[in-house]
Amino acid sequence: MTMQGFTVPDRWKWFTESRYGLFLHWGPYTQYGRGEQVLFREHLDQREYAQAAASWNPAHFDPELWADTAKKAGFKYACLTTRHHDGYCLWDSAYTDYSSAKQAPRRDFVREYVDAFRKAGLRIGLYYSWIDWRLPAYFDGPGKDPQGWEQVRDYLHNQVRELLSNYGQIDHFFFDGVWPRNADDLRSVELVEEMRRLQPNILINNRLGYSMERQGYRADGGAGAGDSDTLGDFGTPEHLVEVDRTRLWESCQVSTWRLWSHVIGERWRPTDTLLDLLCECAEKGGEHGGNLLLNCGPTADGQLPPQFVERALEIGRWLEVHGEAVYGSDGGSLTEFVTRGRQTISGNNLYLIIRFWDGRPEMRLQDLVTPVTGVTLLTTGQKLEFEQTEDELIMRGLPVEAPTRLFPVIRVECASRPEANDWGRQRLWEGDPARVAEWARKRGTSVYADGAER
Repeated sequence: MTMQGFTVPDRWKWFTESRYGLFLHWGPYTQYGRGEQVLFREHLDQREYAQAAASWNPAHFDPELWADTAKKAGFKYACLTTRHHDGYCLWDSAYTDYSSAKQAPRRDFVREYVDAFRKAGLRIGLYYSWIDWRLPAYFDGPGKDPQGWEQVRDYLHNQVRELLSNYGQIDHFFFDGVWPRNADDLRSVELVEEMRRLQPNILINNRLGYSMERQGYRADGGAGAGDSDTLGDFGTPEHLVEVDRTRLWESCQVSTWRLWSHVIGERWRPTDTLLDLLCECAEKGGEHGGNLLLNCGPTADGQLPPQFVERALEIGRWLEVHGEAVYGSDGGSLTEFVTRGRQTISGNNLYLIIRFWDGRPEMRLQDLVTPVTGVTLLTTGQKLEFEQTEDELIMRGLPVEAPTRLFPVIRVECASRPEANDWGRQRLWEGDPARVAEWARKRGTSVYADGAER
């Protein structure tokens, strides 16, 4: 797998084959039910927050149940917030007592998570925040407080080393919260080199800060896919799907309307919207990655919200039938198909993911030029009759009622890898306008109904 001069090594191909990961934002901030950043956004009293965090003791945290649910939902990997911006650690850190192991739970939640999810066959990801709202030196920085800053930086590096030394193979590492520091302050370039020594196969995201000292080392903090010279192995567009054409990428999205941790009264996105995000990532991904990291915010007592479980398991059931259109796919959007849905390609198969089912017995697909050998309504297994002309595929025998509440999928089996003609490759608002002029010229050239000049 190659992307503009970059070949995805075998040790990372699991990422592009997975397409679907679970993000888990969980910590003592869930007690407030107002988002993972409530400490800062509401300017809470630091001491009172720390007391509440130290007493947080989720009685119903069952990592094996989390892992079993994730597996049934079709996720292939997961990423847990080991420490968010509030500084509270979900593991037994030797560098602080502000952790689940030293405070009320007396449990290493990271250890329990890693063991359960690895046992379930999922790849392991860890999230770690650079920022710690408790530490003034992080915000004063090396200019105002060089000694304090050095202590903070050592603390951060030591904790990352801990996470990569004590929990076996870590596949995916997600940094966050660089502001207001940069890569030179953080020495993130050096840290990444050490991380690779500890975990040679690890994938590291791009939120590592801009470097002023080393040209070409940048990070965007999640505002988009990332610059081509950015630090890190994969881009992390947040709350949007944006293609990174120079490396792997992963869109991180909430399953609610806005916030990442469990929030009382938050609105939930419907299942079809969440599934469409996954299909959009798969369609736009291809050789450039294209994963969805879908978030769940467990409750303060450690349970997965029933609203999330309901939606996730419904998508999981859809994937049991239609997963070949998503997992390991090579992207899609082969032809103009926005009026009906999305497309992906895997091998010699073109998958039509139908967002809008119109109940008509016939469907036409323009601009596919590769010979078609068979057409199957994957949702039911029904073989469809078809007719192929030079630039049109006509499929017949479709049922009136949509065969699934979510998106039906049609598998178009081709004699070789599916290819499109020029119209398929050049879309509306793209390509050479001369082709549009030539097409319009067949009607005529005037503004009159018959196209004839007067």
